[in-house]
Amino acid sequence: MVVPLQNTIRDYAWGSPTALPELLGVRPTGEPQAELWMGAHESAPSVLPNGDTLYDAVSADPAAVLGEETAERFDGRFPFLAKLLAAAQPLSIQAHPSRDQAIDGYQRDEAAAIPRDAADRNYKDAWPKPEILIALEPFDALVGFRPLEATVALLDALAPAGFEELTDLLRNGKLQDAFSGFMSTDRDAIRPLVAALGEAVAQYPGDAFPLERETLAKLCADFPDDPGVLAALLLNRVRLQRFDAVYLPAGNVHAYLRGLGFEVMANSDNVLRGGLTSKYVDVPELVSVVDFEPLADPVLTATEDGVYETGCEYFAIHRVDLSSGERTIDGVGPRIVCCVDGSVDAAGKESVVTLSAGQSAFLAGTEGPCTLRGSGTAFVVAAR
Repeated sequence: MVVPLQNTIRDYAWGSPTALPELLGVRPTGEPQAELWMGAHESAPSVLPNGDTLYDAVSADPAAVLGEETAERFDGRFPFLAKLLAAAQPLSIQAHPSRDQAIDGYQRDEAAAIPRDAADRNYKDAWPKPEILIALEPFDALVGFRPLEATVALLDALAPAGFEELTDLLRNGKLQDAFSGFMSTDRDAIRPLVAALGEAVAQYPGDAFPLERETLAKLCADFPDDPGVLAALLLNRVRLQRFDAVYLPAGNVHAYLRGLGFEVMANSDNVLRGGLTSKYVDVPELVSVVDFEPLADPVLTATEDGVYETGCEYFAIHRVDLSSGERTIDGVGPRIVCCVDGSVDAAGKESVVTLSAGQSAFLAGTEGPCTLRGSGTAFVVAAR
């Protein structure tokens, strides 16, 4: 069967009060609406038409919901989580663990008897959180470490006072030392550096590095004593156009800045934060999972068939653009179909669900191919 999902909106402070309501065609509440979750994560599972949550359905009969192969492969856990994400303010500087790191960290937090909902708990579960963000409108982000020579060129151009040591470390290829050093610096010592950086950005006479300067000016003003501002100096600043994407494997340091996107990740809520946030920050734990290999080109585009090729073992994503006719998408295991534009019918063997923008449907792992009809755009997310 193909069934519609009722999904939860999370009201995180960085969320946009208008972007998700506009997509859904509903009146804004005036409060921030940051993420709409689609899936079976225990903290905000989707609800099925019979009133059961998808999490409860998976727990009761993993093979029937996921398919036998997927249930066995992922130990009876739904493998991915999909979201619509609407950011009006920057999210935290963060990274996510690998599978082995997540298992180890989860066991340590459990052994320390830290409650799973505690603010100072690093690992909510024992899963990694590789993720992809696909822009639905121009979307700004910091993604992965910029090649060192490009960051040195930025620092040389801005020439902020007090940054000579950082620049020398980067010239000598010591990215990890540079990142770890200032991320561990106390806020009183960070404040004059952020002020100097903001002044240098404001006084820069040229037109080079426009996106970087735009972001640094805002971060310096909004986070005057936060080490995350200095981390932003080291990261690729990207502006995604509609349907461009960034893929974030384990260890990728990133921060979403502003925009509306469709996000898919492994079914985990493990986030290690380093700055630009009032939430719990654990710099040593963050550094322990970070991949310090620079990333020259972080932007990912879909193939001609609409496939985003990430190589991720937890999910596969197919974008389907329809003006007329139909498309049939093969899939393995459970699938979620999310319409992001227009109106799309999602059909299985015996049932059809009509979706408008922001709505989603679920296909069980035993359902077989999914056929889409209508005029609009939808994402089909499947177990890989």
